[in-house]
Amino acid sequence: MKAIADREATHRLCRAVLVDDAHLSGERASGKPGRGSENRVPIVATVSLNDKGRPSYVKVTRISGFTNDAISNRARSNLAPGTAVMSHGPACLRAVTDAGCTHRVEVVGKRKPRDLPQFKWVNTVLGDLKTVLSGVYKSFGYSKYADHYLGALAYRFNRCCDLADPFVHLVVDVCRTKATPLRVIRKAEVHF
Repeated sequence: MKAIADREATHRLCRAVLVDDAHLSGERASGKPGRGSENRVPIVATVSLNDKGRPSYVKVTRISGFTNDAISNRARSNLAPGTAVMSHGPACLRAVTDAGCTHRVEVVGKRKPRDLPQFKWVNTVLGDLKTVLSGVYKSFGYSKYADHYLGALAYRFNRCCDLADPFVHLVVDVCRTKATPLRVIRKAEVHF
């Protein structure tokens, strides 16, 4: 998972991009439920669209919080200058302009997702993420492993149509990744 998350981190999105904010969260047996959960992690889903309005590339990344600084830093590393960004989220998403992108806000109001076809693909990505996390992985420490799981989701989504040599691509991507020292792995195990 680290190898494919590292591979996804190198790609920058361009052209028309949809952005949405969300939280990964899960109640721990001995923890607080809901918004007070220590297992709640803010994320940003970004979908690059091709000329036909279909997704060409997806990134789902963890951020430190929904602040202008966090969004600005993430935009600089994930978006190419000149990218046209559309969102319906909080005011902090306007910070994508710090990365040289344009930003258009679509006011949602009380409309349902089905009434917003322009956000279909970013909503699909977030729906897929929720399904995978609740159906496949069941439970994990979001604050500790979110980057790996989010990277793995994006990696699979971005390669779902490339059925020629998925195994070869995976092997190449794993070989390109720097080795993780055992002390780092052990340190992560201790804090879980």
